[in-house]
Amino acid sequence: MICYNNKNIVLAKNLRKNLTPWERKLWFEFLKNYPIKFYKQKPIGNYIIDFYCDKAKLAIELDGSQHYSTLNKQKDLKRTKYLNQLNILVLRYSNLDVDKNFEDVCNDIISNINLRLQTSQSRD
Repeated sequence: MICYNNKNIVLAKNLRKNLTPWERKLWFEFLKNYPIKFYKQKPIGNYIIDFYCDKAKLAIELDGSQHYSTLNKQKDLKRTKYLNQLNILVLRYSNLDVDKNFEDVCNDIISNINLRLQTSQSRD
């Protein structure tokens, strides 16, 4: 069971209601109707993950320009290390990728989900 910080519940609910345009596009044009359940703005530990698939243990983060500063790169690295310790794979895409390469982003997500599911089945 994945734990979360109760203080993030209200923030996560607010973020779900106020998706960025890129989050909205990925959610409504792909993840919402994907055959495997995804959650948007999912609290995990002290973090809120943009999109999360529990079955594949897969987190998807969409990065706007604020993620490219030195400080935020360090924060993102710390978040990724924490999630990796929970056996969660983190996929990061820039907002530009969602704008310009949406199909490639979706295909990469599908490939990673399939790989994660095959890997977990072989361990069972």
